[in-house]
Amino acid sequence: MPTSTPVHVVLLTALVLMAGCSESPQKQASAPPPPIVTVAKPIKRTVVDHDEYVGRFVAVDSVEIRARVSGYLDRIDFTDGQMVKQGDLLFTLDKRPFQTALDQAVGNLEQARANLAFADTDLARGAQLVKERTITEQTFDQRTQAKRVAEATVRAREAAVANAKLDLEFTELRAPVAGRIGDRRISLGNLIMGSTTGTTSLLATIVSIDPIRFEFTFDEASYLRYERLAKGGREMTSRDGSVVVGLKLLDEQDFRHQGRMDFVDNVIDRSSGTIRGRAVFSNPDDVLTPGMFARVRVPGSPSYQAVLLPDVAVGTEQVRKFVLVVDADNVVRMKYVTLGQMSDNLRVIKSGVEEDDRVIVNGLMRARPNQKVTPQEEGAPPPTPGTPQAKN
Repeated sequence: MPTSTPVHVVLLTALVLMAGCSESPQKQASAPPPPIVTVAKPIKRTVVDHDEYVGRFVAVDSVEIRARVSGYLDRIDFTDGQMVKQGDLLFTLDKRPFQTALDQAVGNLEQARANLAFADTDLARGAQLVKERTITEQTFDQRTQAKRVAEATVRAREAAVANAKLDLEFTELRAPVAGRIGDRRISLGNLIMGSTTGTTSLLATIVSIDPIRFEFTFDEASYLRYERLAKGGREMTSRDGSVVVGLKLLDEQDFRHQGRMDFVDNVIDRSSGTIRGRAVFSNPDDVLTPGMFARVRVPGSPSYQAVLLPDVAVGTEQVRKFVLVVDADNVVRMKYVTLGQMSDNLRVIKSGVEEDDRVIVNGLMRARPNQKVTPQEEGAPPPTPGTPQAKN
């Protein structure tokens, strides 16, 4: 039986092991190149810190439509929820009783004027007769008194006519302000209780829409900060409308609406420790509605020079924030930073970064502190094909 087969197997195995040992040093020699990262220098810009508060819109004018006279509702001249102009006719009461009262007052006035004319003629005749000693002084005095009573009666009747005209005019209820009217609260044919005092019937409400106010509250500490800045000539919450504020609605991402502060209250609420502020916004498209929630942004500091970085360049280490910078030897260094607010999609860096630092803005997952990298300036053309790149 041949015995050469095991020898051949042993020789083949030895050759394979020798080939593997010869290839291992070559693989170790081809280490990967430093990873490519994108770096950028901080942007220097004049910024202003802002404070944000939540509040509600309120109407500049809000009016309840109530009648001044009582009567039956005869006509409604608007559609529920429509925009109305100042002076538009809204409701009309039955005019017939008031027209009758006016006609009666006019008749009484004509009667009073006739009595005055007679008293005036009688007094003129008496003046001549008293000179001739035909009538006594007492009779003349009685005629004088009669004329004065007639004059007073005419004035009273004229006032009654004017009052009757007002009552007739009050049967037409017109919009005192321009804005959006709500729904009618009383249907046609109902008796309307009207008066200038006491219980009256609410017919509808009108709220002005453009312009519109926004009310919010801020805490006592913020109020003190604003006031101390104002004492230094840096007005933050002016009452004269000179401070511009921004506003965004619940479904908006940026503060696209611009308005002006026009009021800060004169007392701090004892129960909440806050004070009320107010801003005015234009509302040409009638989107802003009284009662709607929104967020307002007011200036919280004077303008100052700051460095800014893209927010993606900032990393987190437990409670501390850091950025990775590349030094002159292309070695990654970690720098802890103090963050400020966002400004035009960039993060304000209060401290920790210099203007000439090369900060890694893309490729943070490929970079490690104290490790060499291949920096590429932001906006530079990409590496040529064939250049090895590390994957995220």
